[in-house]
Amino acid sequence: MKNKILLFCLLLCTAAYGQKKTRVACVGNSVTFGHGIENREANSYPAQLQRMLGDGYEVMNFGKSGATLLNKGHRPYCEQQEYKAALDFAGDRVVIHLGLNDTDPRNWPNHRDSFVKDYLDLIGSFRKANPDCRIWICRMTPISHRHPRFKSGTRDWYWMEQEAIEEVARLANTGLIDLQEGLYNRPDLLPDALHPNAEGAAILARTVYGALTGDYGGLRMPSTYSDNMVLQREKPLLVSGTANAGDRVAVRIAGQEKEAVTAPNGKWSVTLAPLQAGGPYELTVEATPVLEKKGRRKRPASAKLVYKEVLVGEVWLCSGQSNMAFRVDELTADQRGKLLSYADGQPRIRLFNMQPRWYTNAVEWDVSVMDSLNRLQYYHDTQWTPCNRQTADRFSAVAFAFGRMLADSLQVPVGLILNAVGGSGAEAWIDRKTLEFEFADILYDWTRNDFIQDWVRGRAVLNTKKSSGKLQRHPYEPCYLYEAGIQPLQQYPIRGAIWYQGESNAHNIETHERLFPLLVESWRRNWAEELPFYYVQLSSLNRPSWTWFRNSQRELMEKVPNCGMAVSSDRGDSLDVHPKRKREIGERLARWALNKTYGHALTPSGPLFRSVEFKDGAAYVSFDYADGLHTSDGQPVRTFELAGHEGLFYPAKAEIIDGKVRVCSGKVANPRLVRYGWQPFTRANLVNGDGLPASTFRTKP
Repeated sequence: MKNKILLFCLLLCTAAYGQKKTRVACVGNSVTFGHGIENREANSYPAQLQRMLGDGYEVMNFGKSGATLLNKGHRPYCEQQEYKAALDFAGDRVVIHLGLNDTDPRNWPNHRDSFVKDYLDLIGSFRKANPDCRIWICRMTPISHRHPRFKSGTRDWYWMEQEAIEEVARLANTGLIDLQEGLYNRPDLLPDALHPNAEGAAILARTVYGALTGDYGGLRMPSTYSDNMVLQREKPLLVSGTANAGDRVAVRIAGQEKEAVTAPNGKWSVTLAPLQAGGPYELTVEATPVLEKKGRRKRPASAKLVYKEVLVGEVWLCSGQSNMAFRVDELTADQRGKLLSYADGQPRIRLFNMQPRWYTNAVEWDVSVMDSLNRLQYYHDTQWTPCNRQTADRFSAVAFAFGRMLADSLQVPVGLILNAVGGSGAEAWIDRKTLEFEFADILYDWTRNDFIQDWVRGRAVLNTKKSSGKLQRHPYEPCYLYEAGIQPLQQYPIRGAIWYQGESNAHNIETHERLFPLLVESWRRNWAEELPFYYVQLSSLNRPSWTWFRNSQRELMEKVPNCGMAVSSDRGDSLDVHPKRKREIGERLARWALNKTYGHALTPSGPLFRSVEFKDGAAYVSFDYADGLHTSDGQPVRTFELAGHEGLFYPAKAEIIDGKVRVCSGKVANPRLVRYGWQPFTRANLVNGDGLPASTFRTKP
């Protein structure tokens, strides 16, 4: 009997030992400590991590405010009591988040060469304390542009450190947790530009939880994947998503099958061999869990996503502001009728219509909207739909006319992603890192910042008037629409982009000349290729700055590679910023794509100024795309002007001679400058043999 009791007690002790909690040491600085968080004992990231992991874990917070990773820094972590306590704790799992304070000018500039060695030594000390421990080091949480030392060095040193941290993880063979990604697009969660609030700490906790458990919620795909989708033809096709760490993911379509193993951060991707145009196909994505491992949470069973009626063809992103968003049902009756007659029986055109949940009209949004805006939840959920009269009628007129001409000419399926927001400035569509380095000043106090049009700022203030937060976000904020509307596309493979925007940047041409190339570069960096980018020159409207702005847009085409510009000045309205003749604009964009992207032998543009020669008291102007020069109405060429050295322009007589335009004026004996269509609302009438209008222009001295 005694032997049985002893055996029973031994079994109890063994069971108790087997249920020993897994110790998690959270090592770090003030972000780990929870500085600035109300009731930090319950709301710091380690405290929230404890609740997520549950009773099988013991999470301890060893954060020290102001601590540096550098041993020669102004407050080395290795000299703090928290470090000694963390070593004594001998965690089974160690998560280290250090480096933010090393961006101080007392530290990185003087001791950067020691950063990697000091980090490796710190890791080694925790392995010595518990040889069986598993260690993760962290890419640092963000430092906002509002930080007082941001432009004076912190911005640059921060990114240098991020690279060094990645090198340390490689050398030390540790896990690497990205604590930047979840907060980088949420500056509203960094009240003092450095320390996350409780909601931000929850994001950190979820990120660490995923790394420790491998649990990322199972198989998930970006919103761009749905029935009726169009996949880009004839180039390697990246398909990516998330699943639980270690899961094996298989992607199948059109006889191809590719597999990937989900990375420790929950991400996976495969690249399919180029597909030819066709369909419909069925795309299957299936995730199979790995075998259970000791210490890992129970995983869900295999998951499978099946997408039906998938076509392969040409995919284009259609973006900008209200003139791109302008719908087919807002056109003149004749233009609407022509487009809708084509929409019938066109299931091989597919539409992905990203509609804002709140339009930026002149209204105060309800207070309930504010939190959703901050969470980047600005767009309605959507999915791919076949083209018919109903779906086309609510779609962009410019984009649909563009897609219709592509489908007719290429005879392949066409997918159009519409993402346009009325009134938005170019700055809202550029990624944060690009602006932080290339145009940081536009980020500061943006609702009072003169780089941004006063109408744009005023509308944002009106829409968010009921907000009580000092860091309230809005679609017009720099970076916002990139973060809410471009980044969620998750690099969905596309052929190129068409763009109709500029009205909200026309007040400051020089600022737009900086922003537009940054926008194109930002998108091309996101898609990791030099996408074709075709855009619309602003139309005619009685706004004084538009003459200069149109000329600037023309010159930008020469500065930005793989671009083309569709002229719209002949389709403007003197009083309406939203002219209703949109079909031709979409077709002019399509001409650029068909010629430059697809190699079709058609004229891509109306006449574009090439050069001018002054002789015998006249200007002889040469154009590209000038075959068949004539006037659109059979009248003499009009709106040319000449100026001498003093720069005063006078109306001039113009005539077409041997493919050039000869311009002269009795008031200008020695012309040195020439301009054309230089009126905000112009009735310029020069066209080429295809009836395409010449761009307005002004020569340089």
